[in-house]
Amino acid sequence: MTQSPLPLSIFIITRNEVDRVGRTIAAVAGLSDDIVVVDSGSTDGTQALAEQLGARVIHHDWPGYGPQKRFAEDQCRHLWLLNIDADELVPPDLAEEMRALFSKGEPDADAYEIRIAEVFPGEKAPHPLAYALAPVRLYRKDKGRYASSTVHDRVQLAPGSRVRRLKGVIHHFSVRSLGDQLAKLNSYTDALALDLDKRGARVSILRLFVEFPASFIKAYIGRRHIVRGVYGFMTAMNFAFFRYLRVAKHIERRMLARQQEEPPVATVLQPGASETHGEGDSKA
Repeated sequence: MTQSPLPLSIFIITRNEVDRVGRTIAAVAGLSDDIVVVDSGSTDGTQALAEQLGARVIHHDWPGYGPQKRFAEDQCRHLWLLNIDADELVPPDLAEEMRALFSKGEPDADAYEIRIAEVFPGEKAPHPLAYALAPVRLYRKDKGRYASSTVHDRVQLAPGSRVRRLKGVIHHFSVRSLGDQLAKLNSYTDALALDLDKRGARVSILRLFVEFPASFIKAYIGRRHIVRGVYGFMTAMNFAFFRYLRVAKHIERRMLARQQEEPPVATVLQPGASETHGEGDSKA
């Protein structure tokens, strides 16, 4: 028996996700009659696949994570919103939990946190001991909006909003391969370094020496990559390099900016030498 859709909109932001977004949309197809995909210029057929699966596809040039999700919010028809990423999957138990929320009418909270746990290549589900973040992903549009930050995507809730946490876990298939992960993280560090500049932050040079080992320990032990075997070690190394590179690029930008601000060094010409002749000698 086909179940009726819930009174909520689901939105997904994409760019070149044809290998993953199909599974993402299929998993939530029965939950909503308003699945919105905001694409920022895919060239791999992501848009066509999403439309084929019943989503409304809207193009919007990439303005950053927060602004893109705020744009997507504005395209949604329902008051309640569920945000998932193109590399995430809502498993059946979580979908049923959300159905139960709406089974008696309006849910009793304004926003719901949902844990998100990574699924590494070779795994079908998160490890039972996998580390999980728990951001707000299901919320009322009149109680919360995504922050405008270009590098951080988190929902900002109105004061006094009632927040609960669901029991289910979103499965996050974030790693296609180690190389793909590094390329993605490298690109992300450019935006993070720029964001630090815009906020006037000044990271100490000492961080260059401690960021990598501290971040490796944070990922391998604190975020429990250790339970994922060899792949967990390798992804913890990638995470550490990503955190180091963010700091290194920020400090590099400061160094280059100082060099541009320094006045040019005056050239003292030898008696009888012209300025033009001096320049010619320096090029030789």
